[in-house]
Amino acid sequence: MADDFCKFFDAMTAKYTLKPIGKRKYHRSSTMSKAEVMLIMILFHTSGYRCFKHFYLEKVCKHLRHLFPNVVSYNRLVELERDVVIPLTLFIKKVLLGKFTGISFVDSTPLRVCKNVRIVFSVLRIGE
Repeated sequence: MADDFCKFFDAMTAKYTLKPIGKRKYHRSSTMSKAEVMLIMILFHTSGYRCFKHFYLEKVCKHLRHLFPNVVSYNRLVELERDVVIPLTLFIKKVLLGKFTGISFVDSTPLRVCKNVRIVFSVLRIGE
């Protein structure tokens, strides 16, 4: 699904963007596709990992190697993330979020901010 979206997005981007007039910059294509980078970023947010670097090095490079045969170094992946920010945002908004039905749920569980003894001292005092 992400691969089809990336192909469509790249086609629309190539169709509607202005072509450079001056000297062309050298751009080396990556061995990892944009769809794979997007999928890694989505998998990170659904995993229990807190650190993206550990997720990539431990989970993707070791355990998910069969899904990503052309893995790149972590530094190169961070460079590739810059190119997929806009497509990833649009993919999440258009494909993954679903349609708004008008029904919303609110979690009313109270969040404990600090100890009850310290509540008096953490109040914002304006005008003192």
